[in-house]
Amino acid sequence: MTTETTGQLPTTTTSVTSPASPRSLVGRVAAEVDARADELVRLRREVHAHPELAWHELRTTSLLTEVLTGAGVEVRPLPGSGLIADLGSPEPRVRVALRADLDALPLEESTGLPFASRNLGAAHACGHDVHTVGLLGAGLALKALEHELVAQDVAVRLLFQPAEETIPGGAHAVMEQGGIEGVDRVLALHCDPSIDVGTVGLRVGPITAASDSVHVTLTGRGGHTSRPHLTQDLTYALGKVVTEVPAVLSRRLDPRAGTTLVWGMVRSGSAPNVIPTQAECMGTVRMLDAEVWDTVGPLVEEVVQAVVAPYGVTAIVRHVRGVPPVDNDNAAVVAMSRATMTLMGPSAVVPTKQSMGGEDLGWYLTDVPGAMGRLGTRTPGGPTYELHQSDLVVDERAVIIAAKVLAGSVFTSVGPDGLA
Repeated sequence: MTTETTGQLPTTTTSVTSPASPRSLVGRVAAEVDARADELVRLRREVHAHPELAWHELRTTSLLTEVLTGAGVEVRPLPGSGLIADLGSPEPRVRVALRADLDALPLEESTGLPFASRNLGAAHACGHDVHTVGLLGAGLALKALEHELVAQDVAVRLLFQPAEETIPGGAHAVMEQGGIEGVDRVLALHCDPSIDVGTVGLRVGPITAASDSVHVTLTGRGGHTSRPHLTQDLTYALGKVVTEVPAVLSRRLDPRAGTTLVWGMVRSGSAPNVIPTQAECMGTVRMLDAEVWDTVGPLVEEVVQAVVAPYGVTAIVRHVRGVPPVDNDNAAVVAMSRATMTLMGPSAVVPTKQSMGGEDLGWYLTDVPGAMGRLGTRTPGGPTYELHQSDLVVDERAVIIAAKVLAGSVFTSVGPDGLA
């Protein structure tokens, strides 16, 4: 407090330190991440070399626990694998959750990288290793700036989720353990090898599709292919299911929902002259509209039964609801856009198309608003890879960018025009 002398009465003024601006905090986050860049790349290679399938991400969880606790972050393990960690204010006015998925795919890696998968039958072919270490880097940077979070009454929850690649996925396990209780916004990134590293693809509204599994089993009287009239020709009936059910759905559902049923496995018989007694097909049904998603299960059952009825076979339809669409909230997209542009310039935010792929982040967003961005992983001028393929290679700069964008988006979420 200082005293100013004037020509009249003495007055007092108090010196107040203004809160740091979101832009300056994003810059400080970037510096904290850059200071750890070499270590984050090393950790990403460690995770990549030891991929673990859904519900078995034990080594990955242990590594995350070791690094986070070593930085003074208290972690709460989930049953089996995965963990939750909280930072910032213990009684916040705003809590932002950042989420990454841990699991690998059941593939043999063919990249030839020096840190390629050492686990037979498992590979990080969807970029979850990048998501995991990107979130880890964000958490470490935010821990270093925890006093700024506390000063703004903000908390951050880190969700390291198991089993995104399964139906039902690990989002349910996180939610059952209270992972999004008290959360005001959920943010995440997903690798996109079709856009260049240094860019983030964003859009408002549905960015992924609802995705369910469909398994149809047909049973009936088999016999010799010379006497189909004495059998219930399962193979013929199965062909009708495979071709006619998707066609009927296209006429029974609003085409604006973008519904598509695609079979991935069709199996019937083992000899050319034998009509089998059992046949089956499995696939996925996907759509962009959440309301249509609520109706599709009973409709698939109805259509399958109608298609096979003329052939006298018995059909058992197993429809498993997988994930709802990831429906990006406008304010969350704005927060991620601001962070990305602050870090890398206005051209770093690029439009992205809707994907028919499924992503169980959608379950969180049925309860809490949020958004998922597409993290560019293609080296400019280099080849374009595909997700879920054994040769996927990502530009490792994406790990550092993911950490910066996730951590920076916390501060752009709670600054002016954010959640505050």
